[in-house]
Amino acid sequence: MRKEVLFSMESPYRDTFKILGYHFGHGSKTLAIVGAMRGDEVHQQYICSQIVRKLQEYEQQGLLNKGYEVMVIPSANPFSMNIHKRFWAMDNTDINRMFPGYYLGETTQRIAAGLFEKIKDYEYGIQFASYYLPGEFIPHVRMIKTDFSDVESAKQFGFPIVSLRTPSPFDTTTLNYNWQIWDTKAFSIYGGQNNDVGGKASMNIVNTIFHFMQLKGILCDEVRHNAIEYNSKVINEDDLIRIKAPKSGIFEKLVTAGDEVSKDDVLANIIDPYEGNIISQIKSPVEGVVFYALNQPTTLQGTQIFRIQKF
Repeated sequence: MRKEVLFSMESPYRDTFKILGYHFGHGSKTLAIVGAMRGDEVHQQYICSQIVRKLQEYEQQGLLNKGYEVMVIPSANPFSMNIHKRFWAMDNTDINRMFPGYYLGETTQRIAAGLFEKIKDYEYGIQFASYYLPGEFIPHVRMIKTDFSDVESAKQFGFPIVSLRTPSPFDTTTLNYNWQIWDTKAFSIYGGQNNDVGGKASMNIVNTIFHFMQLKGILCDEVRHNAIEYNSKVINEDDLIRIKAPKSGIFEKLVTAGDEVSKDDVLANIIDPYEGNIISQIKSPVEGVVFYALNQPTTLQGTQIFRIQKF
């Protein structure tokens, strides 16, 4: 293993801001893995730390095939994580909306530029991402549709769902989109929630990455893992049924991501925060699987609270 400071920036109030990269193997730039870019993405950083730990062991045991290099970046935003703030502390900007970056721009533009310069030449790129809404998902691989999208490789992770998103102007400054523009086959992985750490679910995601690395020839076949493999279903994100809260109030969720529901099943209750009575019942408009569920104790009218994958 070789540890490298990929980007650094002096701070007048704190220690030097650093983005660390961990290199494994030698050869062509095959796979770059990026963890937390936001200060609340603890689960994403944890998964990367476990990948680093296991890759150290595999490298010492000679289980990495020759001719491949893997780089893992557990965190690209340690400052925000240290103070438990999702976005950049000074101006509330999002690093994952600043790619490919600009060295003479705002702070987060310079961070994005420094990071992207180090990862743009890899054949494959994996980002452990989080959604703009707080909640839980079916674990899935998400790709922004471009001419460089690689659906067959996305299936090799073995997640239940491969989700394809038609890019909007909002997406053109994300890491996933820019990786593809620079000819990297990019995949964003959503593993559930930001703050759940440890357990079988986390380790299954770690093992899924190793399964992908085996199929790409990076890891030897002798590596044993316990990844749960699914026959991945490819969906278009636009086809998901979106359900919004008709009223504001306390949000009592009755189903979780992955639950199967029938038409008219009650998904949640919205409760009057003063009088305690149910002011709205949220029912499923279709038969399907809960793809996304809000996990906040309250909701506002018009907030997206569920996404259903229709059977």
